[in-house]
Amino acid sequence: MRALSPKPESSMEKDAKEALQVTKEIVVKFIETGRISPANFAEVFPGVYQVVLQTITRPGGPAVSGGVKSGENGQGV
Repeated sequence: MRALSPKPESSMEKDAKEALQVTKEIVVKFIETGRISPANFAEVFPGVYQVVLQTITRPGGPAVSGGVKSGENGQGV
């Protein structure tokens, strides 16, 4: 009997996993520094995840210049 090999990850799945890991690290750092609290984690996490995922999947790669300062994007993160 042949052993089943794991299904190769699609690029989208890989990007989503990478975005999830980066988002987790960012949110943990925000909690450690007091920028957000565990109580509002559910509010903040989806917005940070979307920004990270969009940055990773942006055609041409992530933008390096400038950036958005806290509060400028209307999310207060």
